Amino acid sequence: MCPDSVVLRAAVFLIGLFLGSGFAPETAAADRDDERAGPLRVGWSRADLTPEGPVHMAAGSYVRISEGIQDPLVATVLVLESLGEQGAGDVLIMVGCDLARAERVLCDRVRELVAKQQPEIAGDKIVLNATHNHGAPCVRTDPELAAKLAQRGLEVPAEWSYYGVDPDAMSPVGFLEFAAPRIAKAVVEAWQNRKPGGVSFGLGHAVVSHNRLVTYDDGRSAQFGSVERPDFSHIEGYEDHSVGLLYTYDATGGLTGVVVNVPCAAWGLGSRLTADFWHETRNELRKRLGESLYVLQQTAASAEQWPRVLVERRAHERMLKLTGKSWRQEIAERLADAVDSLLPVMQNHIEWNPKFSHRVEQIALSRLSLTGEVAQGRRQEFERLLAEYRQLRQELEANPELRKRPRWFEKISGVYWKMARANRVVQMFELQQSEPKVPVPVHVVRIGDLAIATHPLALYLDFGTQIKARSKAVQTFTVQTADGHCRYLPTARSLAGSAYGAVPESIVFGPEGGQELVEGTLKLIDDLWAQQ
Repeated sequence: MCPDSVVLRAAVFLIGLFLGSGFAPETAAADRDDERAGPLRVGWSRADLTPEGPVHMAAGSYVRISEGIQDPLVATVLVLESLGEQGAGDVLIMVGCDLARAERVLCDRVRELVAKQQPEIAGDKIVLNATHNHGAPCVRTDPELAAKLAQRGLEVPAEWSYYGVDPDAMSPVGFLEFAAPRIAKAVVEAWQNRKPGGVSFGLGHAVVSHNRLVTYDDGRSAQFGSVERPDFSHIEGYEDHSVGLLYTYDATGGLTGVVVNVPCAAWGLGSRLTADFWHETRNELRKRLGESLYVLQQTAASAEQWPRVLVERRAHERMLKLTGKSWRQEIAERLADAVDSLLPVMQNHIEWNPKFSHRVEQIALSRLSLTGEVAQGRRQEFERLLAEYRQLRQELEANPELRKRPRWFEKISGVYWKMARANRVVQMFELQQSEPKVPVPVHVVRIGDLAIATHPLALYLDFGTQIKARSKAVQTFTVQTADGHCRYLPTARSLAGSAYGAVPESIVFGPEGGQELVEGTLKLIDDLWAQQ
């Protein structure tokens, strides 16, 4: 008998065994893939958060109403589940949103909706983060101020209580009820989509952000200050050009998605809804790596960092003109290069069964301490602005035709915005004795030798740098504006400079609270690494 006949008969025999036992070769291959993948389960989904009509936009010292759509807003969901042994596994559900703030009311609403649709998902395993995107709809309200004004005889609708006017556009509450069900649906879909898979993590670099605080010879700092003045001294702080990357794979080793962690807020300042550079980044990555690729956006600690060049600005603008690219396109290519260049290495270091643990704890932070003199000054300012706001309200009510003028709402909402800021300082002073500390939720996750720590604040870079430098993990992601938002968290250096973001109106906690957050976060990371 020739050798070929022996091989042929053996092949027929093996095929018969497969068919007789009810298994096709594809099923056997799938089983081998599942066995290799181990106990980790990975699920992805996304949701469109783009409202069709005009909407109250985030950020600004007066109401901004959207005037169209530049590009879509997206929420991307990643579910990681480790089955563990005898129920010892854990779950992490990360939701990256093209929003300015992951307001606690939005997070709670999403958890409430998810609990109704998929009760087996624990709400505290879900963490939403925003990109500090100023081109997104607003989800902020100020019910405390509305109640205070009601006592003064001024009724302000709760859903318009952040800016004190109700232009003809979707309100913050309206957008919340538009977005929350979509995010919740995406969470459930990602949960249902989870399959055996693996992960790998890496560190890339891309110049995206720059410190926006300019310091002068007298020690004062200014946001986006001129660097061409004779008294320009230096840029106030450090810049971080790292890019944290977490890749996910299916059971065959095929790339399914990537978490991109960048210490830079999305700019988005304009009149149209936009995701800013994240839109181009997603498009560039899918062009290179496949249209089905999921990209989850995260902003690392970087409150004073922006995608805007201050030093050598003219040279930068010249190069963009010569290359024919927009700054957003340039950022997208830099980030895609970071993702793309590491991928061949990362695919050789996939972890199918990493140590996996997710904890969420409350860390108590000390409020910024204010003097009675500061509080008294803000009380006087509040009363002055309240009188001006009342007069503007009366004029509008007496002359409804004024509402037909273009952007009629800008002046009155600007007065209200300043009044609300003064009121916050007064509230802080009144609470610093009765509630000197405020608990904030912090999520800490271990995925192999990678740590992820999320914070409900816009941390100045120094605090994130301390966490990354002292963490026991090989690599650490910080994620700001996550699971709530307690405004900015500045350093002592920035408080001394008194630029935007480091004044009482912009903050709840000062440098003391920042250091407490650093130490508390590091303690949580230490605890995860101490577990066997």
